[in-house]
Amino acid sequence: MLALRLTRGSHPVVLARRLLVALAAAVTGFLLLCALAYALVRPGGGAAPPARLAWCLLPVAATVHLALAVARTDPGTRPRPGLSAIGLGPARLAMIAAAATALACVTGSLIALAVFLHLRGDLTGSPFDGAAADLTAAGRPLPLPAALTLLSVVPLAASATVALALRPRKEPPAAERDPDGARPALEAPPGGLPWGVAVVALGLAAETYAAGGAALPGGLGSGRGAVLAGWVVASVGLAVAGPGLTHLCGRLLQVGRPGAARLLAGRALMTQARRIGRPLGLAAAVACVTLGGTVLYAQDAFRPYGDLTALGAALVVLCAVATLLTAAVESRQERAATTETLADLGAPAALLRTTAALRAGVLLAVFLPLTWLVARLAALPLGK
Repeated sequence: MLALRLTRGSHPVVLARRLLVALAAAVTGFLLLCALAYALVRPGGGAAPPARLAWCLLPVAATVHLALAVARTDPGTRPRPGLSAIGLGPARLAMIAAAATALACVTGSLIALAVFLHLRGDLTGSPFDGAAADLTAAGRPLPLPAALTLLSVVPLAASATVALALRPRKEPPAAERDPDGARPALEAPPGGLPWGVAVVALGLAAETYAAGGAALPGGLGSGRGAVLAGWVVASVGLAVAGPGLTHLCGRLLQVGRPGAARLLAGRALMTQARRIGRPLGLAAAVACVTLGGTVLYAQDAFRPYGDLTALGAALVVLCAVATLLTAAVESRQERAATTETLADLGAPAALLRTTAALRAGVLLAVFLPLTWLVARLAALPLGK
């Protein structure tokens, strides 16, 4: 009930974010139900029904990641002085955030079920002259326990992820805190950059090797399956390298004798390398997969989800973009105290705007060309 009251009393922007999570959960739930319908229509389809269900893991992961990003930026679940006295400590606030996330995802799942039943004709007759009959297995009994089990995947996964991510952690040593004692003053460089580069190189090499018709070493397969595996591995490498690349961007801004703007921008990127770099790396990986997916989608033989392939891909892309924008909002919230301090010290507003422009500019200058290069290299063997 407390989570519901906090949701009702939230700022319209916060409500809009939660509605976005509910919409993503609704689309994901609909895709899961369509996978169940495909299995009902083709009970002897062999590996095709499980493959469709496994393909839904991408939309599920994207929705859960978006739900976590939205929960992190929710001002109603941030620890504040005085809340512990009334029993709302960090652990309780994490549970409230998980409950609010579950509420949004359950709402989306119920919407997905209502839409699916409507398209089946179970509510008001078959719509669109039965055009969605095969998609929703109209005329066949729907196993309700199986449908509810599939619809519970997103709420359970999202709420569990939020509860684990927002759980209270041990405070860092006093020497590593900011002057206000709130958080570490400056991270150790993230160690994902060398691993990310190695994974990208491994994926591209596997693609090129398998595209020539040779089998991968160790019995890892050959032909088109190996090419697709290399494509996925190269995309994952971009996501792994995201925090390290962000930290490197912060160092690049401080090369030479930086002025106040470059110094502030570089320090901010280095401090928040993991917070900003993870969604940036994920967005880069999604962009790489999207470019390769357009090459494959043009080939009629590769549409793993039929006409719903585009819907699932669009959901993953929109979740990645929304997660990136939400992470930017969270980063701004974390810098609010520093920004206020600079303003109190007389820092001009132009300095703060220049600092923000430098951060965005260097990130775009590094991530866009790199993503385009990896995506083009990864897409070349896919067309063969």
